[in-house]
Amino acid sequence: MEWHATDAQSLAIIDREIDSHAFSAAEYEIVRRVIYATADFEYQHLIRFSDRALQAGAAALAARTTIVVDVPMVQVGITPQIQDTFANPVYCSLETLTRPQKEKTRSAWGIDTLARRYPEGIFVVGQSQTALTALIELIEAEEIRPALVIGTPSGFVEVDVAKSRLKDSLIPHIRIEGRKGSAVVAAAIVNGLVDLAWQAYGQDSNGVT
Repeated sequence: MEWHATDAQSLAIIDREIDSHAFSAAEYEIVRRVIYATADFEYQHLIRFSDRALQAGAAALAARTTIVVDVPMVQVGITPQIQDTFANPVYCSLETLTRPQKEKTRSAWGIDTLARRYPEGIFVVGQSQTALTALIELIEAEEIRPALVIGTPSGFVEVDVAKSRLKDSLIPHIRIEGRKGSAVVAAAIVNGLVDLAWQAYGQDSNGVT
């Protein structure tokens, strides 16, 4: 991300208002990106990182692992950053052609299709609870093993159940607890992770600096 003076001022305000925290330096960078994108400080208490989630995600990005997202808003939000760094392929479940189905939503069928095609991909579910549930069902059935899952959909009906199943999956993941979340949050997490990965791997990535 290209930072400007107003960005730095905003991040300084976030740092002052958060003050002390228990996050690692890398985790905190993700947290402050989410707060910056949403102006909602509650996210510092809602974001959860599984063990080695950032390490696994950064390594997968550096390996140019395919990224699968649930909605175009996430795709649009992360593609410029991806193109300027590792150039991972990015596919959207809503834009994936599938057979007409009634049992699941279009985003759920799309992510099911893409997950089977890229079983070790990076999956970013920012908005669709049904897509997250479909993804978790494939993980629980041991049909796929993603490098990283980012799950941030909001909702009132059983969204916490889907997020709890993600927690129990043993797959590296970043999730938002409770009802809150959005595609904006998901994009902020991905972009923060891309910056961290580029700092760690970028200069060794095919000789590109």
